[in-house]
Amino acid sequence: MSEAGCVFCAIVAGETPADLVLETDDLVAFLDQRPVFRGHVLLVPRTHVVTLPDLPGELRDPFLAAAQRLCTAVVDALGAQGSWVSVNNTVSQSVPHLHLHVVPRTKGDGLRGFFWPRQRYDDGERASYAARLRSALD
Repeated sequence: MSEAGCVFCAIVAGETPADLVLETDDLVAFLDQRPVFRGHVLLVPRTHVVTLPDLPGELRDPFLAAAQRLCTAVVDALGAQGSWVSVNNTVSQSVPHLHLHVVPRTKGDGLRGFFWPRQRYDDGERASYAARLRSALD
């Protein structure tokens, strides 16, 4: 199922050109139009879902398996030493269609402090956060 006006649904449908690197019955991967580094790939489900929590259970394993294949491919094909893999859910999600980034990385590539300033927990605060998360997972 596609969503009207969704650029990733248009790519999946072949209506918007993209440089495809992987296609399965359920997933499509293509080069990002504005890559962090050359070879930056986006993996999307063919079905329009907005965030990772929305991904149907039957697609979880294929989605992660495709991500693993892409991580290997950026090393084997592009000479990267590794990769940075990320998914934004709502906040900082530039297109509201689930997409996983696989960015080729090489030591010394200049990507330092790209995001996420680090913080410290106050005394006892870490245990409180862990307890709140455990409770939500029960």
